[in-house]
Parts: sequence; structure tokens; C-alpha cells
Amino acid sequence: MSAAEIKAFLAGHGLLARRKLGQNFLVDDSLAARLVDLAGVEPGDRVVEIGTGLGVLTRALAQRAQRVVTVEVDAGIVRALRADAALPDNVELVHADALEVDLAACAGTGEGSVRLVSNLPYHVSAPLLRRCLDLRHRLTDWSVMLQSEVAVRLLARPGSRDYGSLSVLHRLTVTLSKLMDLSPNCFFPVPKVDSSFVRITPLPLPAVGEGELADVERVVRAAFANRRKTLVNSLRAGALGTEHSTEALKAALSRCAIEPRARAENLEPTQLLALARALCGAR
Repeated sequence: MSAAEIKAFLAGHGLLARRKLGQNFLVDDSLAARLVDLAGVEPGDRVVEIGTGLGVLTRALAQRAQRVVTVEVDAGIVRALRADAALPDNVELVHADALEVDLAACAGTGEGSVRLVSNLPYHVSAPLLRRCLDLRHRLTDWSVMLQSEVAVRLLARPGSRDYGSLSVLHRLTVTLSKLMDLSPNCFFPVPKVDSSFVRITPLPLPAVGEGELADVERVVRAAFANRRKTLVNSLRAGALGTEHSTEALKAALSRCAIEPRARAENLEPTQLLALARALCGAR
């Protein structure tokens, strides 16, 4: 589906690409097929897609997978796709906000591999990535298109200015690999940023235990909330400061062999995990 065909489709249905919804549509059918290959989609797989758009990636997924459940928030696009019968029979189109829809229900409860493959709306990519972490016990993996700077943050290591809470939570639960970089010309409208396609696979033995991620996230976010401050001062500045005295925070750091004047950006994910357990009483 070329840029010209996308323009014609939108015009024919009285639609415009909506920036506030992060609508930058993939324009190359052969590229969509390549992304499906990179995502490892196999016959018999069920696939969840966030952000149907005009269905370029959806149709490529449907050619390979047994079933595709695709979620689209834009009511106008949903109406247009249904009116034109633009999606194959093995695709279920769900009109919903991906930040609110029950993604576990979309994944289903049957046997076999369930993958998530998506050109994520860039303006909500971080919260959607976080939602995927909660589905890690249900998904074989998830392969997502991201703004390149978000991919850099995901893959960042301690000591990097891009290293933050998003990096830590992923390092503790999954493995990541960048599969491809894409230029803005692969999309319409043409975005002002480069994009990266990243594959994320749950660790067979994650460092974070069952039901522990929310507590770990709370501590890690507090640790990175004030990057210029020392760790103890950053923790004091947030909600943890109301739950724990300065002495208690320092004692927790000492038990984890972390200097109070250290900064979160220089700590390994496992050190931050130990600190979260010390502060939240997790086992």
C-alpha cells in the first residue's frame, strides 16, 4: 500500500491521519512481510496487534498466522476497514483503546504460541511496553516498532544517560534485540524521527518473582525521579520518603552494599531489585 494509496483510502472515507493518535502508517507491503519474518511468526500462531492503522502489517500477519486480533482506537478507521472488508477472515478487529482493553483476553486462553506484533503508537509506547511486561507469562514474545530513542532507552546499560526505569524493568524480566532500523520514509505521514523494530522475549528464569514487579517499579521510578540527586535524596523526595525515614533508607542501602551517595544510573538492575526488596519486604 503506497503513500498515494493511503491518501486515496483516507480521502475516500473522509479521514485524515491524526497526529494526536500517533498515526504514521506503514507504506510498504514487502517491508511488512519482512517484519513478520523478523518477528518469528509461524503458521499456527495467534497474534495480537496494537494499532491496526490501515492494515498493512495486519494483512501480512494474517498471511502467516492462524489468527490475528488487532486493536484500533480510531472509530473512523474501524468503520472504513469494515466497510471495505479490508481485512482477511482470520482477523478480528477490536475497536478499543489499547491502554484500557483487556490484552490478556485478546491473547486468548488456548494452547499454542501467542505473539504480539505491532507498530506501536509512539506517543503511548512506554505505557504499552509496560503493559506487555504484565503479559510476559502469556506471550511467547513481542516485536514492536518504536521511536528509535525509545529503543535506545530500552537497550541502555548502567552508566549511560539513556539508562532509566524502563531499561531496568526490562533487564530484570526479558531479553531484547534490535532487529531493524527504519527511515521516516517507510511511513505516511512521514514522521520526524527514525524508528526501530525490537523483539522482546521473556526470560525463562526472571530475576523478578511472581507479583513483585509493581513494588520493584515503584522503587526504581523513585530512584530515577531526580537523576541529579544522590540515591538517598531521590528516594526521600518521592512517596518512599513518606514511608521510610532517612535512617531507614540509608539502612536499606547499607544492607544492599549501596553507597547512599550513589546515583541510580550507575547501579545494575539486580542492585536496584535488591533495594526494592529491602524497602518493600518482598522475598
